[in-house]
This record gives sequence, C-alpha cells and structure tokens, in this order.
Amino acid sequence: MGSIRTWSLAIAAGLLVAVVTHQRSTAFADSLQGRSPPAPLRLASTASPGGAAAAPAPEVTGLPDFSGLVERNGPSVVNISVIEKPQQANVMQWSGNDPLSQFFRQFQMPQQQMPPERAIGSGFIISSDGYILTNAHVVNGAAHVTVKLTDRREFPAKVIGMDKRSDVALLKIAAHGLPAVRFGDPSKIKPGQWVVAIGSPFGFDNTVTAGVISATARALPGEDNYVPFIQTDAAVNPGNSGGPLFNMQGQVIGINSQIYSRTGGFMGMSFAIPINIALNVKDQLLKFGTVRRSRIGVEVQDVNQPLAESFGLGIPHGALISGVDPKGPAKLAGLRPGDVITSVNGRRIDRSIDLPTIIAELPPGSIAHLGIWRDHRNVMVDVRTVLLHDQSTELAKNGGAHGDGGRLGIAVRELTPDERHQLHTQGRLVIEGVSGPALTAGLQAGDVVLGVNGQRIDTIDQLRRAVAKAGHSVALLIQRDNAQIYVPVDIG
Repeated sequence: MGSIRTWSLAIAAGLLVAVVTHQRSTAFADSLQGRSPPAPLRLASTASPGGAAAAPAPEVTGLPDFSGLVERNGPSVVNISVIEKPQQANVMQWSGNDPLSQFFRQFQMPQQQMPPERAIGSGFIISSDGYILTNAHVVNGAAHVTVKLTDRREFPAKVIGMDKRSDVALLKIAAHGLPAVRFGDPSKIKPGQWVVAIGSPFGFDNTVTAGVISATARALPGEDNYVPFIQTDAAVNPGNSGGPLFNMQGQVIGINSQIYSRTGGFMGMSFAIPINIALNVKDQLLKFGTVRRSRIGVEVQDVNQPLAESFGLGIPHGALISGVDPKGPAKLAGLRPGDVITSVNGRRIDRSIDLPTIIAELPPGSIAHLGIWRDHRNVMVDVRTVLLHDQSTELAKNGGAHGDGGRLGIAVRELTPDERHQLHTQGRLVIEGVSGPALTAGLQAGDVVLGVNGQRIDTIDQLRRAVAKAGHSVALLIQRDNAQIYVPVDIG
C-alpha cells in the first residue's frame, strides 16, 4: 500500500505541474496577442510533515504590451538615407627634385571622383512643420539627405545644423501637419524601467525593439565626458542611429546613438543621448546656427573609495580636479589640483561627468558658484565661465534657419587675440572644415575669412547675413599664409 500511495501522489503532483505549466504558457501566449491573461492559479497551502505551511506559488503575470505605444508613435519615426560627398582620388602625383616637376604639377591629370557612398539612419519628427532630430554622424559629410515617412512619402531634407560633440543634428523637410513626438524627463528615469526603440536597423524601416534601462549618466571611454548617456539593453544596430528611445508613457527620453560591440552588431549594450541635451542643442542651432558652451578650464576625474579616504571625503562623490588651465578662469579663481567640486549652483556633483554637462549649459560669462571640498572642509568658490571654442560644431551645409552661412559649406570659429597675433592677420574668423561648394572652390581649413563680395566680415552673424543676401555665387576674400586672395564660390 505504501508504494501504491506514493505512486498515486506522484501522479497527482505531475498533473498539478501540467496544469500550472499550461496556464503559464497560455498567459504568455495571451500577452503576446494582446489578450488579458486569465486570473492566476492560486494553490491552497499544504502542511508539510513537520506541520509548517508551504509557501504559496507565485502569481503568473503577463509581459508588457507595447503595441499601443508603437501604434501611436510609430508614424513620428522616419528613415533617413544619405548620399555622401564624392571623394577625390589623384590619378597622378609628381615628386622629386626635377626642376620641371613644378611645371608638370600645374598640368596634372584631373582628379577622379570615387563613387559616392550611401548610408542609412533614423530620426524622429519633433514639430508638425517638419523639424527632425537625428545623430550628427548620420548626416555628417552628406551631399544629399532624404527622409522617408511611414506613409512612404519621401522628402529632401536640409541639414539646419549639427553638433559633433553631442552627436545631435537638426533637419528640416518641407511638410506640414506631421505627427510629432512628445518628450519625457530623463532625470526621472531609473535602471530597470522598460524602454522601446524604433528605427531602421540595416534599412528595415520601423523596427521595434524593447529592453530595460541598464544605467544612467554613463560616460563612455574615449568620449570628452560631455554627454551622460542612457544605457539600455534594447537591441540597437547600424541604421538605428538617430532613432528615438521611448519610455512606457510613449515619451521620447533619448536618441539612440551608439553601441558597445566587438563584432559590429548588438551585444546587449546600447547608449542614448538624453533628450534634454538634444533639445538644448536644437534650440541653439535654431537661434545661433551654432552651439555655445561654457568652460572653466579644469581637468577632472572620478573619486573612488581610496581617493575619498585620502581626502577625508567619506562617501565617494564629486569631481576631483587633476589639472588646471594656467590661463583659464578656474586658475584665476584660485582652484587647484586636489580640490573636489561637489556642487555647481546648488546642483550636486556625484560623478565627474556631471561637471562638464552642468558647466556647458551655463551662459558664457556667467558666475558659477562651486562647492569645493578642500583640506577636509567645505568652501565656496565663484568662477566666471568663458566660451568653449568648440571645433566640432558646424554651420548648416544645405542652408538653414535665419539665413546662416551654411550655403558655403564651411564651419568657422572666432580667432582668439593670441591666434590673430601669431597669424599676423586682421581677420577674426578661421575656417575649421569645408564641404560641398567650399570644397569644390578650393577653400581649406585654416583659411582666414576677411570679407564677402567686398564687405568686411568680423563675426559669424555678419557672414550669415552676407551669404544670405548673395545670389548664386560669392567672392570670398581669405588670407592663406601671408597672401590675401578672392575665391569665387558657386552656392547655387
């Protein structure tokens, strides 16, 4: 009898497992199809031989359903295709000490154009009148940009401007009544929360992937510690760049930008630019045609536990100053290596990446009230910020808002007084990069801009206005080495 009873209990237990397994499978299948799962199976507690009650079985719950979020927001996500500028390849080069080489160099065979390369990416509509955000690396070097909507309409896009430091670009298409996304607050996100990415990986339009937030305020190796990335495990691959990252309320909290990979494909770690940083870049590109950031002239690093103990700081936090620019505002304010910056204008500095992000947002010339840990005590130091000369911010290349100078295809910045003295020039603007019409005309990085069509140019705003008034071509007066020359540029 004992053996029969044991066998009977085994059969009963097996049937119970089968019922629970079936219900779990049914609940999972229902969740995938959008149906509400049945009420979870509850088991009555049974007494063990010792008299103790067994723990109740856990409730079976369904997975989140993203279909409504995708249906509402999918039409706001666009596919971006790019035709890059053709590359020039020299067919023949002359070298050596032959006196005739200088003569032959003037009659080289013409440069041969390499076939233009094509690239793809993603973006999303931020206003009904056609403004779109994407990554700067998606459209950098583009000769032509095309935006395709989910209804299969296609539009040529203008690159209003781009900022390589944050990897954000602003586009514009000639369309109205478009579905725009809503924005969330990245400061409220937490690791473990669900997120959804929509984009065009490998050119497959409107592909949806989901995951969770893995970390916030992540600094990437090799970066200049400006963007505090959102790390997720949502699958992101080439072509997803520039696409939106949504929270569960259907709000955009970031722009998918990078992945960590040893193979070139997704390996479980993707990184998004917080949307508040991207919107700040967008506003400045529209208002100024460039991005203005502040600096105080310090190099910083994270505070780990041994360093915190060395400085008597307790819990590791803050940005440890490891270097000070001898001509920067921090030096003038008395900051020195070994100081730990713990706050800026009352905002806590937890990690070193927090400092450049907060400082960069301040208007150049403003006062930053710094909380400093020095000699085992807290002190306050006021530092006046200065403009960060950001060589990675480019003017629009295809024309842009407010008639900026982007029709030329040049990126310029203001020269410092020391640079003007070293270059022996009266000019105030230097070319940092060339593309499109400027590249075709022979302009080069390092050329100093002196005038446009006989009008002296001292500021970026003057350059924009002069180019906006021009017709199909401009005569650009530049200084190259010690010579001044006019260069005609066909701007179409």
